Order: sequence, then C-alpha cells, then structure tokens
Amino acid sequence: MAKGKVGIVTGGSRGIGYGIAQKLAEEGYRLAIFGTSDISRVKENIDKLKEYGQDVIYVQGSLGEAKDRDRLVDQVLDEFDRIDVLVNNAGVAPKVRMDILETTIESFDFVVDTNLKGTFFLTQRVAKEMIKGKQKDDNYHPIIVNISSMSAYTSSTSRGEYCISKAGISMVTKLFADRLAEYGINVYEIRPGIIATDMTSTVKDKYDALIEEGLLPIKRWGYPEDIAKAVWALCSGLLPYSTGEVINVDGGFHIRRL
Repeated sequence: MAKGKVGIVTGGSRGIGYGIAQKLAEEGYRLAIFGTSDISRVKENIDKLKEYGQDVIYVQGSLGEAKDRDRLVDQVLDEFDRIDVLVNNAGVAPKVRMDILETTIESFDFVVDTNLKGTFFLTQRVAKEMIKGKQKDDNYHPIIVNISSMSAYTSSTSRGEYCISKAGISMVTKLFADRLAEYGINVYEIRPGIIATDMTSTVKDKYDALIEEGLLPIKRWGYPEDIAKAVWALCSGLLPYSTGEVINVDGGFHIRRL
C-alpha cells in the first residue's frame, strides 16, 4: 500500500485514465483527477474512487491552457502538499479525421497543443515541485509516467497530427528521464495498443475482425486495467535502476513478424 502518497492522473475520469485512477486508489494513493468535463458529468466516477477510502479531488480544466495547468498543481499542493506520481494520460484525437494532405492548421494545433505541448509543460511544472520535495526529504521517491500510444510509431495517415503528438511524448519521456535522473526522479512511458474504451467503441467491429485475423499475438482487446497494472508496476518502486523505459501494453503488436 502507498498510504499517504499522492497521484495526479490527467484525463482520469474515464477510459484508460479512470482505470489507472482506480488502481492507484486501491493501492492507497490520494488522487487529483484532471479533466475537461463539468463535475456533474463525472461525479459518479469520482465518488466511486472515493469508495476506496482515499481523498480524491477533481480539477476541471484544459491541458492545453497554462493557467489551468498551474491551477491544477497549485490546488494539489494546497490540498495534499506533495506529488508522488504524475500520470500524463490526457489526450485528444482530431475532431475530424483527414488525410495528411488535407489536415488543417487548426486541427494540428488542437491536437498537438493538448497532447504534446500541454503534457510537456505540465511535466515541467510538476518536475520542479518534485525536485523541491527531493531536496527536503531523502525518502521521497516521485516518478512520472507518460501514457503514449502504439501511434507513437505506427502510421495512420488520416490522423497524422495524433501520431506526431504521441511520437513527441516518447521524446518528452527521454528528455525528462535524462534531465531528472540526477535528482532520483525516474520517468517512464507506457504505450497502449488497442484498448476497449468509449473512444474505441465506434471501431469495435473493425478491430474485432483484425484481432481475429491475427493482428495481435495475444488475441484479445486490451482493457484499462491492463494499463493500470503497468502503471502500478512502475509506482511500486521495484525498478529503481531504470528510467526512460518504454513498456508496450499492446498484446504484442510491436513485435515484427513474418
């Protein structure tokens, strides 16, 4: 159990983020959930997290807005006075899928400002707070976990801006892992594959067929709890000599096969 520790999960009110939040709450983390939805739309899920017996706050805002990122961190520090894990999970897809020859500046900015720029600068702010904490307490061992995607290396020419944003997250992981190592702050990346969430429900039939035809060595959909278990494995402190690592949670999709 991680009694007393504090986790921030962006995009933590539904889907993969909610699965991660559930696991951290189960393991004793107090939580700050950051999302764009009005509290009335996510209250039921937030209340369910509280049933694990931990304090949970919900902060509404946009990852792409500097003032909202700062408000999140300020509120977490005011409420809990520490941050033990930052899970950068929040992200958006293009509002309309378009061939890369037709992609608009507006769509590119919308996706990249949130998924990449927002994640980078939230990580920067939280990292500075973690450094302060390390300088005060030698027994404080915070970590940062970035949730990217198989799209970090898989071409989807109808949503190029999304692929670019996720590839960027991989470099964000490397950069902060390198920069923060001297402070004993480890940074990791998890790459989900085909995960059953509300976002993928519209393409269920397509992926059901592809999985059945052998797209994945492990012939099933992934679930938010699969990602959550990987996050917990990193939070458990059993990989102290690893940083910048990428964990694929994708049913083996990343394996090149003949």
